[in-house]
Amino acid sequence: MAAKSKGKRNDRAPATDASPSILSDYLVDAWQRSVLYWDVMRQRGDQYRAHMAKPAPNVLSYDYTLIVDGRDLPRPVNYGLVRIAQPKGQSVDPTKRPFVVIDPRAGHGPGIGGFKADSEIGVALRSGHPCYFIGFLPDPAPGQTIEDVAYAEARFLETVIAAHPDADGKPCVIGNCQAGWAVMILAALRPELFGPIIIAGAPLSYWAGVHGANPMRYSGGLLGGSWLTALTSDLGGGVFDGAWLVQNFENQNPANTLWSKQYNLYSKIDTEAERYLGFEQWWGGHVCLNAEEIQFIVDELFIGNKLAAGEIRMSDGAAVDLRGVSAPIVVFCSQGDNITPPQQALDWILDLYDDVDEIRRAGQTIVYAVHDKIGHLGIFVSAGVARKEHREFASNIDLIDLLPPGLYEAVFDPRDPDAPHDELVDGDWIMRCEARDLDDIRALGGNSLEDERRFAAAARVSEINLALYRTFAQPFVKAAVTPWAAEAMRRLHPLRLQYEMLSGANPFVALLASAAESVKADRRPAAEDNPGQLVERAVSERIADALDAYRRQTEALSEALFHGVYGAETLQAAVGVDPNGRGRPRRAAKNALHRQIEARRDAEAAAQIEQGGDLEAIIRALVYVSLADGRVDERNFAVMKQLRAADADAAELPLQSFKAMVRGQFEILQLDERRAVDALAALLPRAKRDRRTLYAKIEEVVTACGDLSPVVAERMAELARIFNVADAPPVDDGKVVKLASS
Repeated sequence: MAAKSKGKRNDRAPATDASPSILSDYLVDAWQRSVLYWDVMRQRGDQYRAHMAKPAPNVLSYDYTLIVDGRDLPRPVNYGLVRIAQPKGQSVDPTKRPFVVIDPRAGHGPGIGGFKADSEIGVALRSGHPCYFIGFLPDPAPGQTIEDVAYAEARFLETVIAAHPDADGKPCVIGNCQAGWAVMILAALRPELFGPIIIAGAPLSYWAGVHGANPMRYSGGLLGGSWLTALTSDLGGGVFDGAWLVQNFENQNPANTLWSKQYNLYSKIDTEAERYLGFEQWWGGHVCLNAEEIQFIVDELFIGNKLAAGEIRMSDGAAVDLRGVSAPIVVFCSQGDNITPPQQALDWILDLYDDVDEIRRAGQTIVYAVHDKIGHLGIFVSAGVARKEHREFASNIDLIDLLPPGLYEAVFDPRDPDAPHDELVDGDWIMRCEARDLDDIRALGGNSLEDERRFAAAARVSEINLALYRTFAQPFVKAAVTPWAAEAMRRLHPLRLQYEMLSGANPFVALLASAAESVKADRRPAAEDNPGQLVERAVSERIADALDAYRRQTEALSEALFHGVYGAETLQAAVGVDPNGRGRPRRAAKNALHRQIEARRDAEAAAQIEQGGDLEAIIRALVYVSLADGRVDERNFAVMKQLRAADADAAELPLQSFKAMVRGQFEILQLDERRAVDALAALLPRAKRDRRTLYAKIEEVVTACGDLSPVVAERMAELARIFNVADAPPVDDGKVVKLASS
């Protein structure tokens, strides 16, 4: 056996029979993989200890400079703003808007948004944008609240804006997972600080989901509400251990947690160790939250579902109304996400608005993209997602910023070298935004009114149980828990213990290093088609299937129990939920102020219908045509940018002013489309040749994607009549072509 080849697994001859040699090959390989596997576990433990010993542990793969330390603010927090250093070979365009990435504080440490080159930070840097990152330390500042964090992040954004006075737009802010709802809260309170907002895998409508899936939303009700959160915080001495949140995530997928993730490492031990250790450095970097923070998250958001309803108030009485967010909102979610399914990411739109016209009247632009299969972490961790969706968002962020108000879906098509104006496409995908209505959101599935009342009942039961706990049990728990006991409980958490016990600090585990070196010196991988390998993989699949079956059964039981308990009309009536009530219990209220704002906006638009010149006429015409089939392609926008750069008046106009002009012309068309189109003639120059030049520019933008749809062609013909160019001599088309190819 010692004389056998030491080559890689795929260098070995295919197995042809079940001879003793083939069996021994598999047994040696299995034993060697076992040694190497446990040595990786040792490395994981040592990595964990070294990582948590750092003063500011994170998994950023970029150099950075601390700009603002949140601990020095008047209301101290454990957050900080850093500027990401530009990698060698890449340059920053000072006129481009900065990107600010905020990672979720959901039990894990910061840095996952810049974990590798193919990440949210990576794609923004490659697009030439200055990049900033908002991260946090493992332990919260004493007394720190969610409101304190929000105002600290406002200070960070003010700092970024001040550092880039020449940038063509306010910062694009990316909020991952729980950072997403935090960003939306701040954007509702301080809308002037934000450029486009990208929220990835972020829950905003916490009760939403479909039957037979999304079991995590039932957890609060099945545990009797948030009293258990308060108890856990009290046992931690006023600090909530984020390891419990991580354990909740792991419990959602027992097949992966208990088997598949570990078996994948074991079966690919020669190639998988580096990737596994890199991810585990983040996954095991547990952080803590103050009791006040986690209680706000559970009571106000996940059980109370008060965000979209506008029922959250700050300490100064300011209400959080998501309709106040003025920046474009990009929602990125996935059908494969069982932590934040599309319904939880998107149904807040249904809570706020009755139809798309109401979104438009509010001046809000919402773009959503639904991935078909990626899991929760993959939304902001996957390299493939970074190279596709996040890169397209970054490279087309100005297009998103200029979209007229409304609801859109971002669609990504593979780049075709033979497609029209392929030279205008940046990357391997073509992004276009297609107009949608609320029925497209409803088609994803959601709660019935009966379901909503069940969740409302669970929220009321939670409030009652929390009050009972605080009255009768909390004083005794707080009195019994000492700082030493609280720290001991954190250190003895099962997730922390698995790292500590399998680290080099354990003298028995330390022996694995020398054993692993011996194995590597005489590594003998079995052939891929070795019968032992085939049996092993088959057994692994059966184990994973069994754990998946267990998960499905427990989820079905949990759902049935939740609906059975909280669907009881007696319980609903007892806690103050009308079993026969009409309407959604947490629907956002509308008031006279919203109607007054809309009426004022309409009056301003009416006064501008016949006001303007060439630039207003071109923009109004382009918006009118784009409304015909409700789609805008990145190639349309690329041509429009080139034409804007070539026009002296338009080039001098800052992007934000140009955006305001686009929105203003959209509002004019929304108010009275027929009158607005007829008024175009009054905005145009008298000379027919000048009108032909303007029409040619419009035509170039509209035809950038190739053939026109019938409805667009009809509107272009109408514009030709209005511009009076049907019988006009052609202008120098070479000038237009030059613009498109510059």
